[in-house]
Amino acid sequence: MVKSWNDKLNTPGINGIKPSPRTVGDVVEGQPMLVPTARQVDDFIRSIPEGVEMDVRALRTALAIEHGAEVTCPVTIGYHLRTVAEAAHEDLDRGMALSDIAPFWRVLDAETPTTGRLSFGAKFVAAQRKREGLRP
Repeated sequence: MVKSWNDKLNTPGINGIKPSPRTVGDVVEGQPMLVPTARQVDDFIRSIPEGVEMDVRALRTALAIEHGAEVTCPVTIGYHLRTVAEAAHEDLDRGMALSDIAPFWRVLDAETPTTGRLSFGAKFVAAQRKREGLRP
């Protein structure tokens, strides 16, 4: 049986801080790196106030600081951002109120690669960003 996005969101993952295995982008080999769970990413996104946007790099930095690391794994965050967005959209499809889902559009925008992979497309993201007065 295929897991729903909400099942993936709520699956306990192995998280923690470990030394970065290599230098990639803004992550330097050996830096204390947070490997978050999808639930940690969801919880953090829910704490972003309405009308406030945060790009993925800022999200990674804030998550790392919150958990006592220097950086957050860029690969893991990409997977989890999609999981959070797809799970939130599943909740909407089941009748949950917009105000009760994770406001992933405060992190994802038209330029974010994850947005292009969402099963429901980028129009929803753009509409929510516009509703909150955020740039497309």
